[in-house]
Amino acid sequence: MVMPAATPDLSWTAERAIALPYDGNRYEVLDGELFVTPAASAVHQELVGRLYSWLLAFVDREGLGRAMLSPADIVLGPKRLVQPDVFVIPAVWSPQRNWSDVKSLLLAVEVLTPATARADRHRKRLIYQSACVPEYWIVDGDARMVERWRPRDERPEVLHARLEWSPAGAGAAVVLDLPELFNQALGPT
Repeated sequence: MVMPAATPDLSWTAERAIALPYDGNRYEVLDGELFVTPAASAVHQELVGRLYSWLLAFVDREGLGRAMLSPADIVLGPKRLVQPDVFVIPAVWSPQRNWSDVKSLLLAVEVLTPATARADRHRKRLIYQSACVPEYWIVDGDARMVERWRPRDERPEVLHARLEWSPAGAGAAVVLDLPELFNQALGPT
């Protein structure tokens, strides 16, 4: 006998999720549905840390804004609360403000885990695209590649060798050698 799939609860709001007590989990609201993710693995955090360091140096040098790490409650709508692993906020944001003051992102990066891959590739991608985040990168450590999405893309640009980022306002592009990143973070293949 086939049982019908449970209808998801779509009544969650960003405000309601932010009010939850801290328990070590990561809470996101994707179009009204609550997603709960446990703490990330050491491998995941190694990739996140290396990407953050690379972005931080470039963003600071170019004066583009701030490179940041989660946890961070980024509200992109009443029923949209995301916590990108690494992200860049525009220069208009001041570090003395609250996360609620962040209204846009220059870049969002998610490093895939088995628990987040489906939401990162589908639900969150659509949210970032509809919020006009100029670039969204999905980093797949297992495949040692990056999917680059832009707001109007129907398919990702799949990058294996190098990732070049040239955001508006930058004097020059920055290039990341992907095999080097993955070898440093994960070891040689």
